[in-house]
Amino acid sequence: QVRLVESGGGVVQAGGSLRLSCAASGRTFSNYAMGWFRQAAGKEREFVAAVSWSNITAYYTDSVKGRFTISRDNAKNTVYLQMNSLKPEDTAVYYCNAALNIGLITKRESPYWGQGTQVTVSS
Repeated sequence: QVRLVESGGGVVQAGGSLRLSCAASGRTFSNYAMGWFRQAAGKEREFVAAVSWSNITAYYTDSVKGRFTISRDNAKNTVYLQMNSLKPEDTAVYYCNAALNIGLITKRESPYWGQGTQVTVSS
């Protein structure tokens, strides 16, 4: 079992930045690929970014490329999502997830999910 706890959400003006963190516990963190999804009110949960266990491979949805950066610190069992140049359309609950293969992350087949953290971007 992998337990994931997100933090770092909040309210920010358009153009601002936030850094989300996701702390993992329970299993060997470095064995798992990690990802971030988001869900806006009334919409389906969508993929945002994923990073391999080695921190070498990363994927992003097109709408966040060049603005968001996913990274991880295996010594701290934590994955981060640095979000810059935020837009009102980035407003959503952001969820961290984990899987043994980065392909499972991008296919939304992760067995482990956090509870989410709210990000609100005001215009």
